[in-house]
Amino acid sequence: MCGITGFNWKDAKLLKNMCDAIKHRGPDDEGAHVDDRVSLGHRRLSILDLSEKGHQPMYSDDGNVVLVYNGEVYNFLEIKEDLISKGHRFTSKTDTEVILHCYQEYGTDCVRHFNGMWAFCIYDKAKNSLFLSRDRFGIKPLYYHYDGTSFIFASEIKAILEHDIPRKENRAVIFDYLYYNLTDHTEDTFFEYIKRLMPGHNMVFDLANDQMEISKYYDVHERLVKDAVDCGKLKEIFTDAVRKRLIADVPVGSCLSGGIDSSSIVVTMRKVDPEARIKTFSLRFPDKKIDETIYQQEINDMVDSVSYSVTPGPSELMRDLQDLFLTQEEPFSGTSVYGQYRVMKLAKDNGVKVLLDGQGADEVLAGYHYFHGYYYYELLKGLDISHLMKEANQYYSRSGSFSPLMYLILRATTGNMKKLLYKHRKVPFLSEDFIKENEQRKDSRWHLSSLDDALYESLMVYSLPHLLRFEDKNSMRFSIESRVPFLDYRFVEYAFSMPSEMKIKEGVTKYAFRKAMEGELPQSILSRYDKIGFATPEQKWLRDKAMEEFIQDIISSESFRSRDLWNPELIKDMHDKMLSGESSGIFVGTDIWRCISVELWMRLYIEDHLAAPVPLEVPNARPVEMAAHPEVTVETLT
Repeated sequence: MCGITGFNWKDAKLLKNMCDAIKHRGPDDEGAHVDDRVSLGHRRLSILDLSEKGHQPMYSDDGNVVLVYNGEVYNFLEIKEDLISKGHRFTSKTDTEVILHCYQEYGTDCVRHFNGMWAFCIYDKAKNSLFLSRDRFGIKPLYYHYDGTSFIFASEIKAILEHDIPRKENRAVIFDYLYYNLTDHTEDTFFEYIKRLMPGHNMVFDLANDQMEISKYYDVHERLVKDAVDCGKLKEIFTDAVRKRLIADVPVGSCLSGGIDSSSIVVTMRKVDPEARIKTFSLRFPDKKIDETIYQQEINDMVDSVSYSVTPGPSELMRDLQDLFLTQEEPFSGTSVYGQYRVMKLAKDNGVKVLLDGQGADEVLAGYHYFHGYYYYELLKGLDISHLMKEANQYYSRSGSFSPLMYLILRATTGNMKKLLYKHRKVPFLSEDFIKENEQRKDSRWHLSSLDDALYESLMVYSLPHLLRFEDKNSMRFSIESRVPFLDYRFVEYAFSMPSEMKIKEGVTKYAFRKAMEGELPQSILSRYDKIGFATPEQKWLRDKAMEEFIQDIISSESFRSRDLWNPELIKDMHDKMLSGESSGIFVGTDIWRCISVELWMRLYIEDHLAAPVPLEVPNARPVEMAAHPEVTVETLT
């Protein structure tokens, strides 16, 4: 795992500044290629073949092809054997060299051979072009700026900001975030002049005429498996996905929330390697409804792992807030991002360089409870009313809630009615002019009519993309490579191909995967139907005295009140009611946080035009520099 940078002219000093800005992504080594046409930079986090043979940029034997790469190709050994049979010779044990030779053999089609996660740039001197690619589901990030002449790319936005480009907010993206709670759902970022290469896409930049061409090379809809009804096959693919993600020349551990996803990863790690010393890393909140300690402990005892946990508090969030914003680079919804941030730091402090994580399972396996509503709508359209009522009753018997029926009603509501509900009920605090300015913006979720449609949008648009951004930025902040076996493309394709009644059945999400893991996981975890993950006690934190003062200072500040994005008086009233208990709904806190998040982001990235963002003014808290690693104040080893 690494960081890559580059642009289409010669400037070694500027390239060095870009690489320094993302040093945390690769503290083990750095390299550069600079000629009259391009500048390419690399920061290395050594995972495979720790020798100098893994140094990047990596060159072809004749020197005509240059590669800078961030990621892991897990099937590189199989590809390597194929390439050797075709006459290719290798000098290292890295997957990087395999990518280089695979490009020489297959051209831009090389990406179709890879099973992994990647963002890379290949400079082909003979073709006078740059070939950039991002993995199928966007596990690894790739940002770029292009103004018709200058082309700049990097693993993180902060590296691009080393260039003298305009810092302007993208108001349409801010609207989607505040109105629909959407981020990372399009190629546009919160920065007007910075875009992201979308998942499953390639880009070719012609250096002769400064023209780019972007093309989509992957769509899971085109890769569906016939007669995918075998839970045993799903388990087989998952086991191999975990096995492949354990290949490393450094220590490998796992995040462990206590849910079915992370627990399945940990027990499979033990199954694949009975002798391994497994380390797990968890959040714990004793005496809180979101605490999952009992489930974490059950898995740790079962596989005999060494477990570490951390219990952060609001004072630590305040202390780390600036660093968290600098890490994420764009606004984020809620404080669970900080929980993940602290778990990554915990792993770093305890000597683990690679972590497996359960990201993607909910989007692939229909794990979120709102998916029931889409399934009900699918059944309603098919006039299968008896099945619909049976599913609703079974869900109610397990949860005591008919909430999916509310999602069903929302699905069946017209687009204009949905917009009216959003405007007057969900986001009354946004200014009328701002809403009118963006009245053409749409939420694709409004028009979904089946469970499969909802899963696809969740995977590619409204859920997974921002979760992968959080995952990558938080892990790489602490120089950790995060691997996600549920996003092995073989697993995704097989799970997506299963019929709806194997994804949700008897009022239960992830039905097929639960069946697949029977006999592997304790029944106490298999029968869990709640959804927590790395949650934090957000409502309590927002009522903490220091946090309360911090938020009040922000919403009463001149800059906040002068924004034309919202009505500051309504937001202040929302905050007052939340503190007094008059409004205890979870969405109130989330709405307030989104506004605060935009305000702090604007101050850090847009309204300061210096090379480094200005510190946040946090009461009773010391600003944290990007290179610093705050101490964990509550940590247990069990």
